[in-house]
Amino acid sequence: MEFLSEPFMQRALLVAIALGPICGFLGVFVTARRMAFFSDTISHAALTGVAAGFLAGFDEPTIPVLLYCSLVAVAMLWLRERTQLLNDTIMAVLLSSSVAGGVVLLSLQRNRWSELDKYLLGDILSVAWTDVWVAAAVSVVVMTGLLWKLNPLALLTAHEDLAHVAGIRVRHLNYAFVILLTVAVSLTIRVLGILLVTSLIVLPPAIARNLSHNLRQHILLSLLVGLIGAAGGVILSYPLDLPTGPTITLTLTALFILSTTGRILRREVAPVKPVT
Repeated sequence: MEFLSEPFMQRALLVAIALGPICGFLGVFVTARRMAFFSDTISHAALTGVAAGFLAGFDEPTIPVLLYCSLVAVAMLWLRERTQLLNDTIMAVLLSSSVAGGVVLLSLQRNRWSELDKYLLGDILSVAWTDVWVAAAVSVVVMTGLLWKLNPLALLTAHEDLAHVAGIRVRHLNYAFVILLTVAVSLTIRVLGILLVTSLIVLPPAIARNLSHNLRQHILLSLLVGLIGAAGGVILSYPLDLPTGPTITLTLTALFILSTTGRILRREVAPVKPVT
């Protein structure tokens, strides 16, 4: 693997190692709480953040993306609490309006259209060392937050009313989790792009679910699969001469197919217990 001696590959691999496991960890609770569309809405909202950042003169619009995505995430929770609208309706409204707003803002600055591809499909090979350190810092913060509130979050995921009765500050924990998810999604856009970022949130826990028997195994395997999928996709993309973001997603997809097939086969060959 001589190509790993290239500085840009080293940076890409380090970012993948930092963000892949964290996305897998978050994904355990995202999928269990049926929030996959939530993360998809946040990622698509990033288009407006990108366009607004360009319009404001940012060469690298990470901060505007993070701010706008956080605003959309908080708006989703606020509307869910204060209106009678269903969750998927709220998400669809915010997703479509954010994409439309982003396209309108980009139309005002056509000289930026050429840069849009790296945000739609990701451009991990262009990350700088600053991005590596930011990814590492975010990984530590998100991991610390999740481990600190792991038991309350697990109870909240299993039964929100029971968590409330147990004295957990459900509203505060919901907002904290959503902010952590938003930060992770916003930064992972550099890895997979707006169109594919949800795959790094959803596929690792889906794969882990096929292999695990309890929550602890589910979390550990999801962390491991996130690491293998992100790092493996980066490594495979170079010799195969493929775009890195889609290669990461396809690597995870292949693992999902293998794990699902294995689970189905195990069920078919499992001995049937006699009825007593």
